[in-house]
Amino acid sequence: MAYAYWNAGRQNEHAVFELFFRKCPFKGEYAIFAGLDQVVRFLRNFAFSDDDIAYLQSLPALAGADPGFFQYLRQLDMSEVVVTALPEGTICFPRVTLISVAGPLVVGQLLETTFLNLVNFPSLIATNAARMRLAAGKDKTLLEFGLRRSQGPDGGISASRYAFVGGFDGTSNVLAGKLTGINVSG
Repeated sequence: MAYAYWNAGRQNEHAVFELFFRKCPFKGEYAIFAGLDQVVRFLRNFAFSDDDIAYLQSLPALAGADPGFFQYLRQLDMSEVVVTALPEGTICFPRVTLISVAGPLVVGQLLETTFLNLVNFPSLIATNAARMRLAAGKDKTLLEFGLRRSQGPDGGISASRYAFVGGFDGTSNVLAGKLTGINVSG
């Protein structure tokens, strides 16, 4: 898509992408928005490396692409991008904008899928944790033990962080405690 926009001369057209979800998880009536920290980190570090460009050039779909496109990608930056979002931990509802990305068409297109990926899992974990907190009540201590079942070490840290965002009191994951300041227990 990015190449098609660039090839048509539309890469710098102003566009707005809005990220939202269609229905709540767990048959619930709300969700907890989370993952904004990862979105901001990704945005601050977004760039195409020489290795990225070499890989794109090796793809059969881009074999005949104009070399100017790859130069464009090398110079791409986020200086014209404006991101607005709900605050981390906000209760949110279906079809309400979580994140709005405004800027050049190609940039928005490149960011859209990654941003969805970066907020979907954190929001799912935070929402589940909030529902458990509500069911358990404020007087109960809740600890998550998700490291045992998460997909990879970062999944475990993310699960710990977003269970905390959703209302848990601590984690059994010592590394998550070290990296995030969440109380370690269990």
